[in-house]
Amino acid sequence: VQPNNYSTFYDDQRQNWSIMFESEKAAVDFSKQVCIAKCNSCPALDSVLCQDLLLGEGQGVEGGDSLEVAYTGWLFQNNGLGQVFDTNVNKDKLLRLKLGSGKVIKGWEEGMLGMKKGGRRFLIIPPAWAYGAQGVAGRVPPDSTLVFEVEIRRVKLAKECSGSDGLSVSSRDSSAPSPVPSSDGFSSD
Repeated sequence: VQPNNYSTFYDDQRQNWSIMFESEKAAVDFSKQVCIAKCNSCPALDSVLCQDLLLGEGQGVEGGDSLEVAYTGWLFQNNGLGQVFDTNVNKDKLLRLKLGSGKVIKGWEEGMLGMKKGGRRFLIIPPAWAYGAQGVAGRVPPDSTLVFEVEIRRVKLAKECSGSDGLSVSSRDSSAPSPVPSSDGFSSD
């Protein structure tokens, strides 16, 4: 994924190709389909598949950084996107998390590394990196592969001081208290 609705890729002969799309939406949709095709061509998905949709700006996030995230989660069904099982996109509260703290599924911890503020990424997460054989009662069947579109709205880097422009304990942009991680269905247990 490149700025200005470009995507570039290499073919099997390592020849570089570029595609320019008419709109950001077309570029994003293409990138999602590429990730789904990668998943469907894997004999067995044993790690998280990541596909950037928008690159974002600034430094890539790493373990210990605090994030506020907008997301939508789908079940991966019939070789594509199934039903939405969770989202906070049209809600007032963003999901707050600290990368590496174990408060979200392992697939998020891995799949969000290196993202930048304003970046959007498509993640396809195998059951072992999500909710495994337990699933989530009434929402995620056991042994489900999950798909997420995640967007980092705010970042506070672990090495920043508390007086920075980043995410602070009481964010200026939200009067709502932090959601309890387990209420979002992403607790590690």
